[in-house]
Amino acid sequence: MHSAAVTIFGICSVGFMMAMYALERRHRGFVAAFALGCLLSSAYGFLSGAWPFGIAEVIWSGIAFGRFHRSAPGGTRSQGP
Repeated sequence: MHSAAVTIFGICSVGFMMAMYALERRHRGFVAAFALGCLLSSAYGFLSGAWPFGIAEVIWSGIAFGRFHRSAPGGTRSQGP
């Protein structure tokens, strides 16, 4: 991929990720969108040669998908004793 195209992809993916992070408290769907944004940002990291960034974003995506699943309607959270 051409370096200008990678840069534009990076700006879009990181911008999307940050916007979804800012909106997370409004609806659980934004948590899933944030996780997707992390995956897109991870792809940017790998494409640009910044593999530590790519790995970190994959990890953040996993954390966000976990939060999304724990916030499911009907609750899968434990109620405690």
